Amino acid sequence: MERTKDNNFLTSFRTAAWLGWQIESNWADPFLFAVYSIIKPISAAAILVVMYSIITSGDFDSPVFPYIYLGNAFYIYVAAILVGISWTIIDDREHYRTMKYIYTAPVSFPVYLLGRSVAKFLIGSLSVFITILFGVLFLKVPLVLSQVNWPLFLAGLITGLIMLTMIGYLIAGLTMVTARHYIAIGESVAGALYLFSGAIFPLDVLPAWLQPVGYAMPLTYWLEVIRRALIRDVAEAFPTLSGFSDSQLLLILVGLSILFGALSFFIFRICEHSARERGMIDEVTNY
Repeated sequence: MERTKDNNFLTSFRTAAWLGWQIESNWADPFLFAVYSIIKPISAAAILVVMYSIITSGDFDSPVFPYIYLGNAFYIYVAAILVGISWTIIDDREHYRTMKYIYTAPVSFPVYLLGRSVAKFLIGSLSVFITILFGVLFLKVPLVLSQVNWPLFLAGLITGLIMLTMIGYLIAGLTMVTARHYIAIGESVAGALYLFSGAIFPLDVLPAWLQPVGYAMPLTYWLEVIRRALIRDVAEAFPTLSGFSDSQLLLILVGLSILFGALSFFIFRICEHSARERGMIDEVTNY
């Protein structure tokens, strides 16, 4: 029985991942798709660089720049994963109208959603790599591989990706019980978290009454762990979380990730049950 479940899990995941990749890449030939995947993150990074250059009069030697640049680079994962999981609901229900067939097929629906997000995760990973490489080669981001705390980096990265996946399920659940005109709910949440997670500026910049929101978000600690692991001096140049050690930050990240994961799973199941009871699994809302 356990072996059958494992095979069903792997089959569901593998098939969904293949389908997701076909959908993501079928709008262009491989060469054009590769060019797009390279140009897009560089263009996004260039916008940030131009804004920073204008505001600071080109002070790229300040530790503020790599702090902002790395936060912005790894934040690509947030939009990629949140949108990757939640957009599948809109795609299958509204565009291809296959939601009811997939939902009633002998596959695990949560695993299917996870598999469908793999393509966006891979494209997001490529964007993160290109953005960081561009910063190191052309913008003097002081990232030295021999000085990276790899155990801290890998532990923080993996924990953060799992946390983002669970939040993605929360957004997917809400998408199941909303109409198509809330199409950008994943991007909207990612945009809001961009403000409160310290991605491009320390939380101290926020008004005092908004700072607790940032401190309650696991993303805040995830980005801080990533920064410390890659360029310790940059992270320690800002006082927001300087009072925490690496192990404390990692423990807080794990604890908040578990809390948000449990909440996300609970909300996803409630929304899934509500959508099933209200006949919204295959309801087309593009009125």
